[in-house]
Amino acid sequence: MNLLQNSRFSARFGLSTPIALAPMALASGGALAAACARAGALGLVGGGYGDLAWTQREYTLALQAQDTGRIGCGFITWKLDEDASALDWVLGLPPEQRPRALMLSFGDPRPYAARIAASGAALICQVQRLEQVPQALEAGAAVVVAQGAEAGGHGMNALNGRATFTLVPEIADHLAAQSPDTLLLAAGGIADGRGLAAACLLGADGALIGSRLWATQESLAPQGAKEMAVHTDGDGTARTAVFDILRRKNWPAPYDFRALRNALHRQWEERVDALRADPAAARATYDAAVAAGDFSAAHATVGEAVGLVHDLPTAGALIARIDAQARRAGG
Repeated sequence: MNLLQNSRFSARFGLSTPIALAPMALASGGALAAACARAGALGLVGGGYGDLAWTQREYTLALQAQDTGRIGCGFITWKLDEDASALDWVLGLPPEQRPRALMLSFGDPRPYAARIAASGAALICQVQRLEQVPQALEAGAAVVVAQGAEAGGHGMNALNGRATFTLVPEIADHLAAQSPDTLLLAAGGIADGRGLAAACLLGADGALIGSRLWATQESLAPQGAKEMAVHTDGDGTARTAVFDILRRKNWPAPYDFRALRNALHRQWEERVDALRADPAAARATYDAAVAAGDFSAAHATVGEAVGLVHDLPTAGALIARIDAQARRAGG
């Protein structure tokens, strides 16, 4: 049985492998999305916090891909509630340039669902718990992404988060019973072909890959951060509010941020309330580190899969490697 060859996700979006690029804010730029599209995956530009100029520049760059039908965009939903100008811009493009898919994460997608549907884009909704799935289905999600707490960057905190290995089959069973035409992607901790094959065996139609594609040549992540990740194993990350506080990002509960557990993080991870109460000195240290490219204090946004990151290939070479390994593994 070749689950990759028969993937509904690949068939729906015209892909040669059931992989989507996670729309990582400030990392999944146009060059990375285009490279993923050319390699047969779905390339989602990381519209993230909805910066209009950044989204315009990077999405326009992504459209240089040979197959623009594999290009989409992703946004943080609670930021759209504050400023939806970047979403307005992509939805207002000529039909041939509009995103093939729009992914919404971390908030209620329903206020945006009708406009996204009218644009012709498929709605992808990311969830972290089973209880969030009915809202995604009510919004008309074509694809649900089940994000485990292993994922890098933002996700559900330790109290509420779920592990990918159990979340994916539970949501797969729910969709099979309640909305069998809705597709499912697994996210969180998937960095090689073994993970992709396992996701498909667990009932997913493919995988949304973040950290591993973050560590590629086309990624906009700082080179120093990527090089640090290559030399860090999977024990070296933590999920807390530390870097959100240092970066002045007012994320709502119950979400927090997984990154490399560097020296500055360790200094504050047991004193998050104190950091929140008086962040000025730590922010000055953090800001200076970002300016200097010093990742003993600046953040490197990767998940637990960092222990499977051993090189910094092109995105195309990496996707080919993951796909071939997954097929050999029985996916």
